[in-house]
Formats: sequence, C-alpha cells, structure tokens
Amino acid sequence: MNKRAYLAGILFSSIFGFSFMFSKIAMSYVTPVGLIAYRFLVAAIAFEIIRRLKILRIRIQKSDLTYLIPVALAQPIMYFLFETYGLSLTSSGEAGMMIALIPVFVTLMSSVILKERPKPMQVVFILLSVFGVIYIQLNKAEDGLTFEILGTILLLFAVMSAALFNIVSRRASTIVRPTNITYFMMMTGAVVFNLIYVVQLLIEKRLPDYVFNLMHIELLGPILYLGLAASIGGFFLVNFSLSKLPAHVSSIYANLATIVAIIAGWGLLNEPLEGYHIIGSAMIILGVYGTVRLNIRKKPKSR
Repeated sequence: MNKRAYLAGILFSSIFGFSFMFSKIAMSYVTPVGLIAYRFLVAAIAFEIIRRLKILRIRIQKSDLTYLIPVALAQPIMYFLFETYGLSLTSSGEAGMMIALIPVFVTLMSSVILKERPKPMQVVFILLSVFGVIYIQLNKAEDGLTFEILGTILLLFAVMSAALFNIVSRRASTIVRPTNITYFMMMTGAVVFNLIYVVQLLIEKRLPDYVFNLMHIELLGPILYLGLAASIGGFFLVNFSLSKLPAHVSSIYANLATIVAIIAGWGLLNEPLEGYHIIGSAMIILGVYGTVRLNIRKKPKSR
C-alpha cells in the first residue's frame, strides 16, 4: 500500500477545493483569462527560483519532450481554455456536473490506452462518487439547467482534456520525474496564457491593466494561493499520485474537492449548508473510499 500516494490524493483535492473560493474572490477584480495568466506566471517564477537555488533538481532532457508536450497540451492549456470559455456560457452548476464526469472518462480511457481495468465494484463506487457531485449541483441550481449547447460542448472538451491529462501524465511518470512534469506544465502555462491575456488587452486597448490589476491588494492573496499552492503544490501532488496509482484511482480523489469547497464556502464565506450537501458528500466519500479500498490488494500468503 503506497500511503504517500493516497495522502497526495487527499491533499490535492483539498488544495483544489479551496481554489474555488479564491477564484471566486479574484474574479471580482480580473477576468478569468487574466486570473489564469497571473496564477501560472506566479507559479513559473516561483518554480524557476526553486530550480536556480537548487532546492529541487529540475532538468528537462530533449528526449523528455515527447512525454511532456502532450501533458502540457492537455493540462493546463486545453483544459483551462475549454473550461474558462465553457463556464462563461453556462452556469457553475452545469459546469460542476460536467467536470464531475472526469473520473468516468479517465476510467474508460485508461482501460483502453493504459490497459488499467478497474474491478467491477470499483466502477460502481466511481459512479456513486460522480452521482454525489451531480446530486449536489442539481440541488444548487436555483434557476434550473439550460445546457446551452456551445457551452456544454466546450465543457465536454474540458472533461476530455482532463481525462487525457491523467492518461498522458500517468504514462510520462514512467520516464520523467513528477517535479519535472510539473515544472514544464507551469512554464508552458505561463507563456501561453500570458500571451493570450496580453493580446486580449491589446485588442481591448487596456494593456496598462496588466499591471494595474495587481495593485488591488485583495487580488494578491488569491493569486499567490492559486499560483503557489494550487498550481505548483496541487499539480505536483496530482502528478506524484499518478506516478504511483492507476489513473482511475488517482482521478477519483478530485471529487473530494467538491466537499472541501462546500466546507470552505460555509465556514469562510457564510454560504448555507443544506441537507443535500451532506447527502451528496456522503455519496462522494463512500465512492472514493470504495474505489481506493478495492485498489489495495492483499499480498499472497507464502506457501
């Protein structure tokens, strides 16, 4: 039993759970694309300082790029682009329901590509966890669900991108260390999203806002959390977990982020805690526990 890998799953789901709250605060001052640009810029700068101080040994070989480029394309580039613009066309409840499908797609894709086939009961527990998230989101939707077609398609692409990331990162981890994978992801994300944001500001004739946005003191805390804790810490833990666990087991931990987000909203933002939150959370926890528990195989008895 690799306890560190299971602990990594709990930690990254907790980090990503709090990121919803910080993102909500930050988007009062900056656009979603701007927020993504800043978070990866902070992550890239911090990671480069860590590398230059030799706190972590990070060295990208030319031969590693075959594995690293697909990872970075899937996450953060494709996932964040599809999620950001999909969310702009749909409600947060609809987005939450779609994103909850990631473990299902991971399970299907890992079975075909990686030949990591879950046990039948693991499939049941994975679906239970997914339904727990969907149950919460359905009850949160006060104005009903419209499922605007373009937004839904973009979110579906985001789900597929996240699932693909789990597969290619799992494969890359057999060759490249998790720290190197995470470093390459942060650098690629910083370049791509800052370029997109600068072009957007140029078109809108608001280029000075790139600097002026950062003068909002209220924005700095969320950006630092999203850049350092969520981007560096969270994605390193994801990549570490994927290097030790089957993709369908590692990915199921992401659904715990919904519970952390509920607790954070209730405790820190004074959001109501309803009965459906508790029921859905129980479904998520049972689904995650069952999936993980069935992955722990007993050692055969010696004869």
